[in-house]
Amino acid sequence: MVLLILLLVLAAAVIGTPLADRLLGRDAGWLLAAVLLALAGGVLALAPSVLADGHTPESVLPWMPQIGVGLSLRMDGVGWLFTLLITGVGGLIMAYSTRYFPPGRRLGFYFLMTLFAFSMTGLVLADDVVLLYVFWELTTITSFYLIGLSGPGASRPAIRTFLITALGGLALLTAAVLMALRVGTTRLSEILADPVWSQDPAFATTIALLIVVAAFTKSAQFPFHYWLPDAMAAGTPVSAYLHAAAMVKAGIYLLMRFTPAFSDLAVWNAALITTGLITAVIGAVFALQQHDLKRLAAYSTVSQLGLLVAVIGVGKEAALIAATVHTLAHALFKAALFMMAGVIDHEAGSRDLRELGGLARLMPVSAGVTALAALSMAGIPPLLGFVTKENIFKGLLEAPGPVWAGPVAAAAAVLASAFTFAYSFRFAYGTFWGTPRGSTDVREADPGFLAGPAVAGVAGLALGLAVPILNQLGERGAVDTTGAYYPAELSLWHGFSVDLFMSLAAIGFGALLIRWTASGEHLAGRALFPANGPTVFEALHDGVIGLGRRISGLTRSDSPTRHLVMPLLVLTALAGVVAGAGIEVPDQYGDTTHPLDWPLVALATVAVIGAAVTDSRMAGLVMVGVAGFTTALWLFLLGAYDVALTQLVVEILTVVIAALVLRRLPRRFHPVPRTRTALTALIAAVAGVSAALGTYFLTGRRDISDSGRYFLNHSEEDTGGTNVVNTVLVDYRAFDTLGELVVLGVAGIIIIAVLNSSGLLPSHGSRWVVVSRRSAAYDADDNTMIMRAVGHVLLPLIVVWSIYLMVRGHTDVGGGFVGGLVAGAGFALVYLAAPSASVARIQLAYPMFIGAGILTAISSGVLGYVDGSFLKPLHTELALPWGGSLHLTTALVFEAGVYLAVVGVVLTALNQLGLEESRPGDSTLGVMGTAPDQPPASTPEKDPGDHPEDPLDTVRNGGTR
Repeated sequence: MVLLILLLVLAAAVIGTPLADRLLGRDAGWLLAAVLLALAGGVLALAPSVLADGHTPESVLPWMPQIGVGLSLRMDGVGWLFTLLITGVGGLIMAYSTRYFPPGRRLGFYFLMTLFAFSMTGLVLADDVVLLYVFWELTTITSFYLIGLSGPGASRPAIRTFLITALGGLALLTAAVLMALRVGTTRLSEILADPVWSQDPAFATTIALLIVVAAFTKSAQFPFHYWLPDAMAAGTPVSAYLHAAAMVKAGIYLLMRFTPAFSDLAVWNAALITTGLITAVIGAVFALQQHDLKRLAAYSTVSQLGLLVAVIGVGKEAALIAATVHTLAHALFKAALFMMAGVIDHEAGSRDLRELGGLARLMPVSAGVTALAALSMAGIPPLLGFVTKENIFKGLLEAPGPVWAGPVAAAAAVLASAFTFAYSFRFAYGTFWGTPRGSTDVREADPGFLAGPAVAGVAGLALGLAVPILNQLGERGAVDTTGAYYPAELSLWHGFSVDLFMSLAAIGFGALLIRWTASGEHLAGRALFPANGPTVFEALHDGVIGLGRRISGLTRSDSPTRHLVMPLLVLTALAGVVAGAGIEVPDQYGDTTHPLDWPLVALATVAVIGAAVTDSRMAGLVMVGVAGFTTALWLFLLGAYDVALTQLVVEILTVVIAALVLRRLPRRFHPVPRTRTALTALIAAVAGVSAALGTYFLTGRRDISDSGRYFLNHSEEDTGGTNVVNTVLVDYRAFDTLGELVVLGVAGIIIIAVLNSSGLLPSHGSRWVVVSRRSAAYDADDNTMIMRAVGHVLLPLIVVWSIYLMVRGHTDVGGGFVGGLVAGAGFALVYLAAPSASVARIQLAYPMFIGAGILTAISSGVLGYVDGSFLKPLHTELALPWGGSLHLTTALVFEAGVYLAVVGVVLTALNQLGLEESRPGDSTLGVMGTAPDQPPASTPEKDPGDHPEDPLDTVRNGGTR
């Protein structure tokens, strides 16, 4: 239960952060730092149990029990280490942020940072592959916002980072689905213990490659390495947390977590060792080239992550011990260096090495903290980085494969470490002891500003001096990743050994690099390759988008003719295949035809022919509406009352809203050649006949499905509802309905956003095409008097009826969707009855209706957790005073959410698509397009079908009159 409490505390911190941010401003970071450090203390308190005794705390709650997915949390040694880093380093960075940002509110930053801490903690504790994926993607989304909201120049870096890491997320999702299907469970610990990994090499190889892609994209391994320096557009606290201690460690965690399954797989070993060492070397070289301290730290992170990936790929106990302790060392010295880059920038006004130097006498404490972190990164005793770097060399010497594989891998690591020594020297010496080049009006940073990096830097020194206390951590890491115990003998001095001489070689070669490159100045700024990562990404991105446009261009068009040609051809081809197969009509087809079918067929045929031959837009709309109403009548005839009622109301609202749009277009369609008319008529006839024949031949060819039979036989027993259609929508498949509801709500919001931002809505002074008539027949005020009188009476009745339909939907014809449509139809009646634009607007906060509806539906889903699953309806019987009982279900709350959202979308359409702002003097401009009786003298009377004033009409008519 302790793990669940840990996650709930972080969730509470996320929820409370906006309020704390608003009340305390930047000082809210102190409160969040206290929470995270307290959680880190709690994690430390678990060390004796988890590390020494080998106990693995677990928490399991049902989430989606029908498919075996649960909120399963588990903490072993690896999970303990990463949880400690997330909370401990996160606490230091929250405290650091209180002085990094200027005074004032930072609403959003702290919320996103706390959400990221929650996401990362959930990721490293997840013992369910579905839960692991959810938290993995949540870190991707959160990091996208943290980078993208850092400034105007951060948009493209954020997008590039998001797309790269989302690619890895898709690979992880694929792996999760395949593993769950093959092993039969989503529990990660059970999946890793399954014998399938040794029994089916092909399956193991497939999953291993998917995990590699996911981890490489997240941990910035070649060729995905460029996103990490690119993400330096984010603020320094974001870089220190996400890109040094947390997000990039997610890939390392994933590799360590799956090592038990793949450590003996050759493709796993080769991919990790080779790619990791390539990344380590190129990252170190690029780091030495940098003038900007943050970019230097970013490329150094890429290099260090490469070393970690390579040593994990070895798969042996000693190598995994090295990976475990170096993960800790790296988090400490890299977080400290990132934070110090921010301190230097804040106090000296620059983080460009060409403008720094000689700051040690002005900022002695900062110089000391930076030196400690840089020395640990360079692998200098007695810092922790020295011990962990030696163990990495030792681990790589055991690389599997040919005899020469180990020495070559270790040599590549020494080369990368030599560059590490050189760029560490460049970072610290060039800033604090080099030739002074900037302003001397610099002072030491505030103690609160230095506290975070100082703790991380000093911790690296303290743990280096007392490194044997990390033996249990290393041993536990080896057990969790290899399944075998291996004694960890961490020490500053092992005597004269191969790994010691390798460390000395790295330091010596690094010193020569400093001399040969003048501390990196000779390499800095030089382009070693013809293209860089962002340039390649943008070229590939543009190419993919261009290819997509070319492919979609086959059917994507503003012309309905071009858009429909492909579906019609496919439909005709399928009809030809069916006809060619010689399918015979069974005898029972005589029982599927009702005498009333044929009048409806005739009515639909007349409507379709009328829509095809008319040149009036409004007449065409009416004909399409008649066809829709005919379909609704047919559904009534077939007994599908729910669907028929929904179809009927949808047709009413479609005609109303379409009419509001069409009144702004010319009255008539532009003329087309007769040959085109004949061709389109032929195509329409062939497609219609094909569809009709297909329907005729396929109707009744199968009995009701097993699932359909189950719903008919068990819906009342399972849900208490007798309306099978409704119970399927709000009980059995409520999650599908929720998704559709969200899409509907988003469509409504898009209508508002697009029309308000694109200039498509009329503004004050615009001149829509209107018709001026002097006859009383065109007087909006007189003509709508009866409708207004009737509307005042009908609207309350319609709303009450709509609510009744919503409530009764579980047991009879109705439901939230059709109820919302009926209420929308009532509002449409009031809207159409209004005499002018000034009074037509329905004064309701329709966007709030949409949001309230979606939130209400989601809240009903949360109630389902009372019985163990999201959106699972809860049922109860309420005894009535006069006898009998009333069945109550939370599905009614869900229906209310659907109702509100549908009403909001209908109101959005009426208000956004139907209203035009009147010009001065147009007080009687009718909402249906009628004009004032006295048009301006300079404006001749015009028919919008003949002489449009709207310049867009020329475009709509193909550029000709």
